[in-house]
Amino acid sequence: IRPEQVRTVEAGYRTTIGEKLYIDAGCYFSRYNDFIGYNIGLDIAFSDTSQFSSVQGIDVYRYAANSINEVRTQGASIGLQYYLNEKFSLTGNYSWNKLVKTNEDDPIIPAFNTPEHKFNLGITARGLDAGGKNSWGFGVNYRWVQQFVFEGSPQFTGGIPQYDLVDAQINLYIDQINTTFKVGGSNLLSNQHIETYGGPQVGRLAYVSILYDFAK
Repeated sequence: IRPEQVRTVEAGYRTTIGEKLYIDAGCYFSRYNDFIGYNIGLDIAFSDTSQFSSVQGIDVYRYAANSINEVRTQGASIGLQYYLNEKFSLTGNYSWNKLVKTNEDDPIIPAFNTPEHKFNLGITARGLDAGGKNSWGFGVNYRWVQQFVFEGSPQFTGGIPQYDLVDAQINLYIDQINTTFKVGGSNLLSNQHIETYGGPQVGRLAYVSILYDFAK
């Protein structure tokens, strides 16, 4: 196996429109030579007789290999943040990623394992009045991931169904004790899904955190 070589062109742009909309966008295009993926091999045991041979066993292997052709990847992303005022903001981002085998007869299995499309939408708030010098805030985020093929091994290769998740958290800062309390969760609606083929179902995760600020 040989080290793969890649040539990449990237471009990005960041700007603020007015005083409320922040934009961060980028794209890339890559060309690989000797792209490293894997191929499938068979170890077949035969029994010989005077008249014919029969198959006694088959073992399937995955082994690292270089592509015999050029492989290309391309993608783009954009992130937006819109400030409604000093305390509330809306966020969103989208990404697109694609791998292209220039010769479909190439036996290489690239194991790209990346959805072509995915996006996030969210709202955040901070510095809301909680009486005195105390303050509170929150964040809610929606995530969507397109279905894609996960190529893990000969035994574990298959489709990852489309899934969407809702994450949220709320925090409270108590000025008298210089402490921030946070409660939150990911996949709040407990949308059972898999993120790797052959892996476990992923459900809801909840957490609590306490942050004490020694600087004050």
